[in-house]
Amino acid sequence: MIKRLSQRFHELNQQLNVVEATVNAGTGNKIDEEMFLGWKVKTKNLLTNACGEKSQHFQSFLKAEIPQPMESSYYILKRVGAVFLAAKEDFEGGYLASLKSLVQAEVFESELEQASELLRSGYKLASAVIAGVVLETALRDLCSTHGLPIGKLDTMNGQLAKAGVYNKLQQKRITAIADIRNSAAHGKPEEFTDLDVENMIQDIEGVLLSYLA
Repeated sequence: MIKRLSQRFHELNQQLNVVEATVNAGTGNKIDEEMFLGWKVKTKNLLTNACGEKSQHFQSFLKAEIPQPMESSYYILKRVGAVFLAAKEDFEGGYLASLKSLVQAEVFESELEQASELLRSGYKLASAVIAGVVLETALRDLCSTHGLPIGKLDTMNGQLAKAGVYNKLQQKRITAIADIRNSAAHGKPEEFTDLDVENMIQDIEGVLLSYLA
């Protein structure tokens, strides 16, 4: 994900230069409007993914693209271009708050893939333990984000539900996942099936997508 976003920043930086090169001083500094519009749409999508809709970068971009009285699109391009380049620099320097989440997401994805591969190879105990670690780490991150104390998985699950981060139904699902993890950690494969672990991994992916995105 990080490599793809970095590549996209590079691509849109090149496209920004192409759009800017269409300026025609003889027509009041007009630029290719269709090309500019396409670049703005793609850039806003990138800033949403890399920085977040509530980020200073995205909000500044929205403000910068608002036309001022009697100004050409070229001056709007210069403003939004400056915001884009600032976001690019912060992203590449690792200064975006969302970058930590992106790194964590890649780690989680890799570990869940490992859990799935272990399950396919017949190691359901190891698969369930690894998936359980991913879930516990995710709940730790959620608690930190919402200013809640970090503790045991069941405790964090209850705190997050009580705080309204997710509902009682999600709390019950996580409790069920934790039961499978505990059985696996204590070497009791008879207490759950391969299908239980498969569903467990899918449910954890759902938690990551819904609450850590």
